Amino acid sequence: MAISKESRKFEVFTIFHFLHFQHQETQNIMSAQKKALVCGAGGFIGSHLVRRLKREGFWVRGVDLKSPEFSETAADDFIIGDLRDQAVCRNVVDLPFDEVYQLAADMGGAGYIFTGDHDADVMHNSATINLNVLDLAHKVGVKKIFYSSSACMYPAYNQEDPDNPKCSEDSAYPAAPDSEYGWEKLFSERLYLAYQRNYGVNVKVARYHNIFGPEGTWRGGKEKAPAAMCRKVAEAENGGVIEVWGDGKQTRSFLFIDECLEAMRRFMDSDFSGPMNIGSEEMISINGLAEMVIGLSGKSITIKNIPGPTGVRGRNSDNDLIRQKIGWSPEQPLRVGIEKTYNWINAQVQAQSLVEVLK
Repeated sequence: MAISKESRKFEVFTIFHFLHFQHQETQNIMSAQKKALVCGAGGFIGSHLVRRLKREGFWVRGVDLKSPEFSETAADDFIIGDLRDQAVCRNVVDLPFDEVYQLAADMGGAGYIFTGDHDADVMHNSATINLNVLDLAHKVGVKKIFYSSSACMYPAYNQEDPDNPKCSEDSAYPAAPDSEYGWEKLFSERLYLAYQRNYGVNVKVARYHNIFGPEGTWRGGKEKAPAAMCRKVAEAENGGVIEVWGDGKQTRSFLFIDECLEAMRRFMDSDFSGPMNIGSEEMISINGLAEMVIGLSGKSITIKNIPGPTGVRGRNSDNDLIRQKIGWSPEQPLRVGIEKTYNWINAQVQAQSLVEVLK
């Protein structure tokens, strides 16, 4: 049966209005949905944070110099760009986001931070990113912005005793960080708090204490101690030796990524601005960390202490303030997170070995 021109016109009209209605519905949902921007979304903490925010129902934009290395990004919109470039920043920070997480920085482990070879880049790159992102966040009316500072900003003179370091938030001054990385973090803390005082920007300043977990950098020189230790043990033969920098008596605390994300989200929902530690109070020596990883591997491995960059003698998070302000404490012991991380890195090492064999 032939279809009349009028019927065709009616069908086209109906389809057009249906599609228009669907578009409007999508726009309405987008308008109602909270929007977040994660700067540094290609990195370890950032990529995990994007997934957490998506599970909570956010529309998420991520930005970084690179995509996440070990999994696809969960971001709705991911921009490859350099936040040191103001033109890139204007393209990225173009909405009054409900929440911005500024995690982007030039950073790495002890082998990157403490040699002095990267000091100028670390200070220039990270400071430029913070100046650009914060100023635009203020100008477009971002509702609140999280800044990831670091325990590296604490004075070296309070961290000389490996058994009794002092890292309470009120111990930051007189300032004397042990690296230029720490000095830049301290400068940027003051920058964010100045924008809050002068312009009313709602800021949240957190001081991270050694966040670790799966999908973090595990080789190449920028890996942190837990990942480096897991890699060394995974690569070592049973009955072999691993090298540990320093005498191994230097102490640290380490916080698993899932615990960190929970603290961050609670902090963002609070009315406190910080600065505030996000870390664990379970302190361990570096040799103790190596022994923990070795024990989890089931191998018999000897530790050989050698000269190398070590940072301060002791560092441990003081969580009195975060318990008081947002009622948060880590829920799992270090060993649980280290086991998850070792299993993941061991799988990476085995996969890499297979690739080498097949070449």
